[in-house]
Amino acid sequence: MEATGLSLVTVVLFLPLVGLTVMLFLNEKTQVNNIKWTALGFSIATFILTLLMWALFDPNNPGLQMVQKWDWLPSYGISFHVGIDGLSLLLVVLTGFIMPIAVLISFNAHVFHERGREKLYYMFLMLLEWAMIGVFVVQDLVIFYIFWEITLIPMYFMIGIWGAERRVYAAVKFFLYTMAGSILMLLAILYVGINAGTFSVPEIIAGVHAGTIVFPFDGLASTQSFLFLGFLIAFAIKVPIWPLHSWLPDAHVQAPTAGSILLAGVMLKLGTYGIVRFCLPMFPQASVAWAPYVGVLAVIGIIYGAWVSYAQKDVKKLVAYSSVSHLGFVVLGIFALNAAGIQGGILQMVNHGISTGGLFAVVGVLYERRHTKDINAFGGIWKALPLYGAISLIIVLSSMGLPGLNGFVGEFTILLGSLGSTVLGFGFTLFATLGVILAAVYSLYMFQKVFMGELDKEENKHLEPLHWTEMAALVPILIAIFLIGLQPAPFFHTMDASVNALVRQVGDAVPSVASTLELPAE
Repeated sequence: MEATGLSLVTVVLFLPLVGLTVMLFLNEKTQVNNIKWTALGFSIATFILTLLMWALFDPNNPGLQMVQKWDWLPSYGISFHVGIDGLSLLLVVLTGFIMPIAVLISFNAHVFHERGREKLYYMFLMLLEWAMIGVFVVQDLVIFYIFWEITLIPMYFMIGIWGAERRVYAAVKFFLYTMAGSILMLLAILYVGINAGTFSVPEIIAGVHAGTIVFPFDGLASTQSFLFLGFLIAFAIKVPIWPLHSWLPDAHVQAPTAGSILLAGVMLKLGTYGIVRFCLPMFPQASVAWAPYVGVLAVIGIIYGAWVSYAQKDVKKLVAYSSVSHLGFVVLGIFALNAAGIQGGILQMVNHGISTGGLFAVVGVLYERRHTKDINAFGGIWKALPLYGAISLIIVLSSMGLPGLNGFVGEFTILLGSLGSTVLGFGFTLFATLGVILAAVYSLYMFQKVFMGELDKEENKHLEPLHWTEMAALVPILIAIFLIGLQPAPFFHTMDASVNALVRQVGDAVPSVASTLELPAE
């Protein structure tokens, strides 16, 4: 049902742009604190509205809700069309949750003393939030592509201006990798829109499901396969799926702390969300045919990311490679093509955003004090900063999937879906489980090297206690970790109807893989 005025989704989408506009009129030299508080205020307001959106959301309705649609280029079937469902709502809430944390962790960043331009920095944060929310709520392929590309701009400049020593190299590599995949997706979007007669995602999916829109499929070399791959490659680079991951460690290591938090917390989820939103329902036969091959890449990524993490001497690079491993789980869950796997995948997107975003915040706090990321430069930090050590331990345990914390719920559901999948099965699940073991190895190795042992380095003995802004950034992460770990039912319930509808669409198109794990109606 379309909103007659402004829908809540539209308000949430454009609120960060209002904050950006306000900052335009603030003087950086005399009002830098006002700029910071404006960014924080608008990011918190956006998060509160995402929670209101969640409260008003009907989880029993699998379709789009709070819809707004305005013609943009009607002669070409292009419109500004936004809405949310169970596939996107939690990711919008995640975006609203992560942004205030990124703003708070930036309040006392030393990089501004060297390079200044704080106003531009916070404006880029607001622009990035607007674009990321746009990717999750837009229901038109052309407008989606515009938002997808806009997300590159603020992150490119954040890495390139406020990053570390090799920031320009990392920023250019990040931009070129993502642009390369985007070109393929643009060609696929144009083909789909022209042949469907519309760029409206719900109309295309409904047409595919009804058989009125047909993308021919007769094997891996068919039209539908090429369209599927056009989208998948763009999304796989963003995730990133092995072997398209090499831009990620450089981007994370060179990015400022807030950039790493947002990159891990939200931006990587744009890729996994795209697979769920576009690849599976628009190209169901190709999704089934390619699922085992993508599953192999996901499992390789799980093991490779974990193995390489253990070898790192740079703490940020260790956390970066762990993302390759964790997001391999998400991709595996999605291509299990059943309700348990897809729900686990979506929840693990949220979990990864919270836990790995938290890890980058923890690393950033230490980097602000020591200005090094070398794991051997630390040791015994818990004795110097006991509260910081306790917080870090919880976040590390969350990342490795300890039962009772958020990471376990998502990984367990993904493995359940993988094991019961008609296109994957036991072998995929077995190798993925090795990734869980390896995650414990590299996570505990990092924690032992940084926090445990003797406090034998003079530089570590007089570290400044946590600032209130750092505490304000870390405490919500702890709350979210325990909330999801101890009470995951509301999160799953939000997705139930939409995920079941998606599974039925794939199952109806390819009866041989109709899910045996579709969730029962309540």
